[in-house]
Amino acid sequence: MSVSDGDKPDKPATQVTHAGRRTEWTGAVVNPPVWRASTHLYATEADRKAALKSNEDGDFFYGRRGAPTQWALAQALTDIEPGAHGTVLYPSGVAAIAGSLLSVLKPGDHLLMSDNSYDPSRAMATGLLKRMGITHSFFDPLDMTAFEFLIRDHKPRAVWFESPGSLTMEVCDIPALSAIARDANAVCLLDNTWASALGFAGLNHGCDIVMQSLSKHVGGHSDLMMGSACAGERWYRALRRTSQQLGQVVSPDDAALASRGLRTMAMRLAQTTQSATEIAQWLTTHPAIERVMCPMLPQDPGHAIWRRDFAGGCGLFSFTLSTIDPGAAARFVDSLRLFGIGYSWGGFESLALPIFPHEYRSVMSPQTQHEGGQQAAIRLSIGLEDKDDLIADLAQALTKMDMT
Repeated sequence: MSVSDGDKPDKPATQVTHAGRRTEWTGAVVNPPVWRASTHLYATEADRKAALKSNEDGDFFYGRRGAPTQWALAQALTDIEPGAHGTVLYPSGVAAIAGSLLSVLKPGDHLLMSDNSYDPSRAMATGLLKRMGITHSFFDPLDMTAFEFLIRDHKPRAVWFESPGSLTMEVCDIPALSAIARDANAVCLLDNTWASALGFAGLNHGCDIVMQSLSKHVGGHSDLMMGSACAGERWYRALRRTSQQLGQVVSPDDAALASRGLRTMAMRLAQTTQSATEIAQWLTTHPAIERVMCPMLPQDPGHAIWRRDFAGGCGLFSFTLSTIDPGAAARFVDSLRLFGIGYSWGGFESLALPIFPHEYRSVMSPQTQHEGGQQAAIRLSIGLEDKDDLIADLAQALTKMDMT
């Protein structure tokens, strides 16, 4: 983390502006240039041997280990992640999930995974890891007693958290859960894509490895695929070693896009959080809406923990329609004018997506469950459009849905 002259940590907006901009990587310009290179050359054979031994960011060796463009981004992400020793970059968020888990687990180990995790994380447990002989159990992150029993019974090597939970936004008590896990010598991993390092300091709240999809908030412009994992020294070394053995590398052009997006991330997050909170509050007053799942709202079940542990939010939240008509969600998103229909979030543009949480639960009862069945649910990613325009678009779509 960067510090000011008074030895107090700089504010997030200052950190993301200056992080990773070492003079030896930028030279006389503001941004690190794009270094496109596979082969690195050495002045002498002694220099080549020295680089082979060092294996550190900042030392030229071969393009697969990066160059100043990638090093600057990794350093910037380390600088803004409290407690981080280093950051490893991956070509996608899913690659970061895989790289993080493979750095910790081996055949015969057991993994506990939060039941409301992102579907590709769940698929990693039920697919690749299972084929490798790694067993898993899903757990309800809101049930501390059940979690303690699972820890005692399974003696897991690792625990995977995601907070807020994918799709239905449950906020879990990461400090309490990680304390229980670490007391049992389990490694704690966190998908922190929703909040980013600016919104939640995962390493300082008990986690050993914190990953995120840089395609979302860091990129910010829906034009790159990338992921990252940060850790203290012990697990950073394991992450780096596994990444190199798998041949993971990110494009310097994509790294430059991510670095550019990082500089405005604090401002974008502040704007989208404010807009999302106001839009979510408006939705709670609409008769066609049954439930709004947004941790920033005071009435949300996870709001107290969010207020206690988080420094910020983002533009992503979900809601359910009052109807259980299976076609209602599709009619609603088809009627929107300003919201695109698509995956991801964190871009400058707003998105809407019908969601089906019950399809991705093994233990928890989805918050979209209703006495009459599964309610129609939609996830919104609020972008940088004027919030009043977005509210007007949501209102007209709800009206058209009711008339169908």
